[in-house]
Amino acid sequence: QTEGDRGAAGIRFSGRPRLAAGAGVQASAISNKAWRFRFPDVNAAVQRSMIFMEENNMKNSALVVIDLQNDITKNYKEIIAKINEAVDWAAQKELWIVYIQHNNLSAGTRTFKPGTRGAELVPELNVVSDHIFTKVKSNALTSEAFAAFIQERGISKFYVVGADAAACIKSTCYNMAKSGYTVHVLSDCITSYDKKKLPELLTYYASKGCSVVTLSQVTGV
Repeated sequence: QTEGDRGAAGIRFSGRPRLAAGAGVQASAISNKAWRFRFPDVNAAVQRSMIFMEENNMKNSALVVIDLQNDITKNYKEIIAKINEAVDWAAQKELWIVYIQHNNLSAGTRTFKPGTRGAELVPELNVVSDHIFTKVKSNALTSEAFAAFIQERGISKFYVVGADAAACIKSTCYNMAKSGYTVHVLSDCITSYDKKKLPELLTYYASKGCSVVTLSQVTGV
């Protein structure tokens, strides 16, 4: 006996044959495989749907490169190659690619001053978009231009890279997660003035609802 079914398009097709009681696992596996290949149009539709969902999900995602500026810790040189790999991956997958720059407006300070070389993005960084936003506080979401950018485009998922893991990245990821966004911290694409604190910081990110992953875990390479 066979079970009848009707697809989404209204086309009637035969289901998998019912197995007699006591039929083995091997027989079931063969039946499943035969059923899949009997309906290539259905299989193709499922694959197209999965691809569409992935592409649509990527349109709601952004790679956020934080504070890779000349006045940042020189430890960035140890991760810049990985960050550029992340940029290449994001560009290939058509994610939004955003660069955040910090401007220090506090009196008596000399780093990250607007208009100085120290505030410029590091020369090794692969800059592939003009989506560059300036902030004056640790949390990138306090940049009104950046907040408007993600709201207008419906961006809800972030992949975060850059520095400093103990300051601006920490504040930004915390506030993103608190606001209900999905946050992935790429552990091999962030650094800090004090690298000994990185394991502790990664634990902190996870405790605040962020996903801590490596670049290869994201790209599958």
